[in-house]
Amino acid sequence: MLDVRHMLAIIVLAHFRLRESRRMAQVLVRGLDESVVEKLKERAAQNGRSLQAELKAILEGHARLVSKAEARLLAGRIRRKIGARPQTDSGILQAEDRMR
Repeated sequence: MLDVRHMLAIIVLAHFRLRESRRMAQVLVRGLDESVVEKLKERAAQNGRSLQAELKAILEGHARLVSKAEARLLAGRIRRKIGARPQTDSGILQAEDRMR
């Protein structure tokens, strides 16, 4: 049987209603190694935040990241918009800038 410290983190979400019918979640993470928690506490202190505020910032930041599928869709839209217009190699532009 695995020790609790070595188990994968189990995330339990509990939804509850706040004023104005907004939903907020509480997250409980079990099975984190103590060294991970200590590193997160150090990071929080460096950023002038509580551990809870640091974890919230990490999770919110990660959730805002664009997925690979979304990035591919956006790149495809840009390629279609640009079409067959000739593009200059950025290396050439940088070399020209350096010669000025």
